[in-house]
Amino acid sequence: MNSVPRFTALLVALILALLPFRMSADDTIYTAVDVNPVPIKTPPPIFPDEMKRVGISGVVAVSIVIDEKGLVATAKVAKSSNAEFEASALAAIKKWTFKPAKKDGVPVKVKVTVPIRFDLEE
Repeated sequence: MNSVPRFTALLVALILALLPFRMSADDTIYTAVDVNPVPIKTPPPIFPDEMKRVGISGVVAVSIVIDEKGLVATAKVAKSSNAEFEASALAAIKKWTFKPAKKDGVPVKVKVTVPIRFDLEE
């Protein structure tokens, strides 16, 4: 009679021990995929008034993770020509949507870097 509760306890312990491994597989972020994400909606950044007034253009490279639904899950500045453009670039790219990346025919999370240009002539 004692063997059934003991077996159940071992089974529960095994499941709980393996649970984090299963969860981590779902959190894989790819850098190489079979099908790259495709931008669908890309609202432009707001050009900072001060930079426009003094006539300065620039670019901000934003590192983003696009989730399986095509939404921007995380965004951070990777490199910037001028810190004054960073907040606007981040705010804009967080509103972008994509056709998701695919690996083996399945939508996956992917990390990419996107340049956001601030050009006075546009």
